[in-house]
Amino acid sequence: MNTLEAKTRKKDSDPGMVPAVLYGPGLENILLQVDKKSFDKVFKEAGETLISLKVGDKTYSVLIYDTQKHPFTAELVHVDFYQPNLKEEVETEVPLEIEGEAPAVKALGGTLITNVKELNIKALPKDLPSKIKVNVGGLETFDDFILVKDIKLPQGVIILDNPEEIVVQVVEPEKIEEELAAPVEEKLPEVEAKEETKEEEEGEEKK
Repeated sequence: MNTLEAKTRKKDSDPGMVPAVLYGPGLENILLQVDKKSFDKVFKEAGETLISLKVGDKTYSVLIYDTQKHPFTAELVHVDFYQPNLKEEVETEVPLEIEGEAPAVKALGGTLITNVKELNIKALPKDLPSKIKVNVGGLETFDDFILVKDIKLPQGVIILDNPEEIVVQVVEPEKIEEELAAPVEEKLPEVEAKEETKEEEEGEEKK
């Protein structure tokens, strides 16, 4: 489990530190500040999995529940740490990591299409994975694909998404080009179409 140190915050954060808050069931909100570089490193490795947050002489098992960034600079401006009930399952999103090489890409010149980039899962906090790997080595033809239900999960993890949804597949180059080259059909607005129909009906009545 990754470990991150934090300091209690009174008002403004110190230079190089990001304001944060720690909360959870049976826990009063604690205002904190964390070193930006240290946080970035832990967040990159752990994602939304459980981490150890050290505050003084106390250690909390927490999730990085939310991060807020500046709308213009994209700089991290605030972090929410949540201490869950370790005996209750939580729901979260976990990114997928494609690994391996699809034979249909290498041998047939196809294009690998990833339709799902993250999965909604449920698990106990201790069982939450930082990412789920999907091996595409079995995609040998353009008819092969990997469904949500085909993904191998760590023990204790349940997927909440549609099991029949296609996660990744290899598409023929011609089909990709056809989709890009296909002209966009222009349709008359519904109001205009109704007006034209009305005019035609009036013309028929006069005849």
